[in-house]
Amino acid sequence: MNGAELRVENVSWSPSRHAEPILHQTSFSLAAGRVLGVVGPNGAGKSTLLRLLYRFNKPSSGRILVGGDNLWSLPPRTAARRVAAVLQEHPTDFALTVREIVNLGRLPHRAGFTTSDQLCHRTVDDALHRLDLFQLGHRQFSTLSGGERQRAMVARALAQNPQILVLDEPTNHLDIRHQLEVLRLIHDLNMTIVTSLHDLNMAVGVCDEILVLKQGHPLGFGPPAQLLNASLVSEAFRVDARQENLSPSNTPHFSFHLPNQPER
Repeated sequence: MNGAELRVENVSWSPSRHAEPILHQTSFSLAAGRVLGVVGPNGAGKSTLLRLLYRFNKPSSGRILVGGDNLWSLPPRTAARRVAAVLQEHPTDFALTVREIVNLGRLPHRAGFTTSDQLCHRTVDDALHRLDLFQLGHRQFSTLSGGERQRAMVARALAQNPQILVLDEPTNHLDIRHQLEVLRLIHDLNMTIVTSLHDLNMAVGVCDEILVLKQGHPLGFGPPAQLLNASLVSEAFRVDARQENLSPSNTPHFSFHLPNQPER
């Protein structure tokens, strides 16, 4: 898999022309193969930004460039070969097996109604193995646990063989083991990844860059060790944050408590 550079230039979004923006003008540049973590409290605009990146909503202003090409100027099929997404919530009533779900990721690479070829089968097999789902390939999607469903949707996105992978809270519904496996997968994949993560310390551990949002405004962008400090985290999340640096990597780690509430 190959990543592509992602550039977001003065992008904003509001539900209508006269409505207050939900995401205010935001800019950043992410080099090919890097992992960006988008963090912030509920309502910060994280999912709104991701919807723009996977072409669910069109920006009210600005441009999104993937490998130098304007994402919204590309034909839909071409855009789907560039960007794949895994959402927080997904339908549970698919009358399809796990393998058939993952196989849907190959649709942008097929011409018309052509059937799967050997490359398609190998790609689907690889995605199933990566997410520890090969033995569940015959199972109906509706019979899976929440964690298994989430892993199946990640496998479908990988089968799409994108240059950019967008993950909206990818560790939701997963037990600790599979959270760690998904995080390791994010770390090991050779592609550009943008992921929103609820757990700030988890984002610090897996992401090359961090974008902090609050009420639709960007508060900062950069490598975790350079960007994040107790003051910025406290402002973003409206908590009192305490920072520690973990040796030997000197990675920042944060603990939290409510303002005016003594630590325990």
